[in-house]
Amino acid sequence: GDHVDYCDGLVLPMPLSLGTAVAWRASAGYDIRGVAVDFGDETDSFEPGAVSAAKSGWRTYLRGMAATLGAGARGQGMDLAIAGDLPRGAGLSSSASLCIALGRAMIAGGMVAPIPPSDLARAAQRTEHEFAHVSCGIMDQMAAACGQAGHGMLLDCRDLTWQNLALPAGWAVLIVPSGVTRGLVDGEYNLRRQQCENAARTLGVTSLRDVAGEMLASVTMCPVERARATHVTAEIARVRAAATAMAQGDLAVFGRMLNESHASLRDLFAVSHPQVDRLVALLQQAIGTSGGARMTGGGFGGAVVAVVLTGEVGCLRGMISENYSPDAATQMLVVEQS
Repeated sequence: GDHVDYCDGLVLPMPLSLGTAVAWRASAGYDIRGVAVDFGDETDSFEPGAVSAAKSGWRTYLRGMAATLGAGARGQGMDLAIAGDLPRGAGLSSSASLCIALGRAMIAGGMVAPIPPSDLARAAQRTEHEFAHVSCGIMDQMAAACGQAGHGMLLDCRDLTWQNLALPAGWAVLIVPSGVTRGLVDGEYNLRRQQCENAARTLGVTSLRDVAGEMLASVTMCPVERARATHVTAEIARVRAAATAMAQGDLAVFGRMLNESHASLRDLFAVSHPQVDRLVALLQQAIGTSGGARMTGGGFGGAVVAVVLTGEVGCLRGMISENYSPDAATQMLVVEQS
């Protein structure tokens, strides 16, 4: 379901055991002070009522969440220590994880009033938009705030209703790093959203969620925007088919949806990367019809996700080590149901 959440589409993410941890304590002062353990104990300190968006990196998200949640209104300061094991630039939603963890710490510490998890997800999305200047959808934030371990989250990004689908017994989800660090603030991610919005206007709908297949064939439009719209409409249908396959334990259909999704993201949405394509092709060839593989995340590098039979994990790890990268094989994350 990549690149359909900001088109009000359906998505099927899964939360991971990796993530971000934030330790907190109330302080006598008024300022928020943070230390990033994974960045050589870098620090930041600011008055929450006078937040500047000029900072970069992790500080952007700390300041953004403080501003978005209205931290400081209760006249209380806070010290925060931030650490995590989620790789950055791997397409695994590290910024969403950071934002949700920061928000939970500010709520737990009494700096801001408790809010529903879905509202926390919206605050994290707003931080991405207004502070990091990434026009992302809501999928990553909702998966981090509301997802359930060992389950796919069939999420309607229009009304934020969702259904948790258990990973079937005997299935394994592999997250394989490509070794290509991705970035989204070079304009390409935001450009894709703009192209989708332009296509929706041309088609006379509020969002591409409302487009039926025959509408695309009947309207004259920019070829690039037509390609983007074709991906979105087909991807939403693939999410529906994948959710049904997951509920029925049909790995062959689920895998085919993954494979078709990657081809669409590569050819119609143009967000893949040659090295990612190579890794996906190796996995698809090795897996055959007993599963599938695709890029994951916003694109332009990052990780690959594959869904396979649990018994195939060892062979696939060896194949990756021999034919792609020993480091990728070592760093591969496995989520499975016994």
